[in-house]
Amino acid sequence: MSQPFSARMRAETADLLERILHLPFNRELADGSLETARFQNYVIQDAIYLLEYGRVLARIAAVAPDADTVALFAKSAEGAILVERALHASYFEKFGITAEQVAAAEPSPTCLAYTDFLQASVARDGLEVGAAAILPCFRIYWDVGCRIAKVTVPDNPYAAWIDNYSDQEFGDAVLAAEAAVDGMAEAAGEATRARMRRAYHRCAQYEWMFWDSAYRMAGWPVRV
Repeated sequence: MSQPFSARMRAETADLLERILHLPFNRELADGSLETARFQNYVIQDAIYLLEYGRVLARIAAVAPDADTVALFAKSAEGAILVERALHASYFEKFGITAEQVAAAEPSPTCLAYTDFLQASVARDGLEVGAAAILPCFRIYWDVGCRIAKVTVPDNPYAAWIDNYSDQEFGDAVLAAEAAVDGMAEAAGEATRARMRRAYHRCAQYEWMFWDSAYRMAGWPVRV
């Protein structure tokens, strides 16, 4: 390949990243004006998402071909479930999210579709495609965090979120995951790389949808 897989994917989804940055959720997060109820909804959905994302990372670790890749994705799974959910626990207290709200929560249509797609990407399509599918969450969150950090206001109530996703330690994890997937893509055949590309693109779309649905507080349109 003329350039690494992850670099090509970033170039192909650059316009979508700009659209994500200009979503009302992220504009209002940056200037601190985001309504508390919208952020509460986002954090609850993100906690649901992160548990499933951690499971997907663990499945990738379980089928990885070498010790370094096993360790990388196992550590990422731990980070998703323990470190980031611990941060969310502080948000629950700070933003008045009750244990009852969390216990009663169910994944939104977008959250469920996204996590099911991630699970299917590993179970149905294998290691390389599954690993490509998890990259947009890594990369887009870091890009959004870093861009917002440059323009945020003093005393932003969402500063902890911004600091978490603009932190260089998180960035190092992003770069490590991209490097691992770049190696997989380099060793894969054209057909597999094409499926990796489609999975990456789809998950980048799901990232836009996740923030948009959280802002709209979108739930299930019908009940049983």
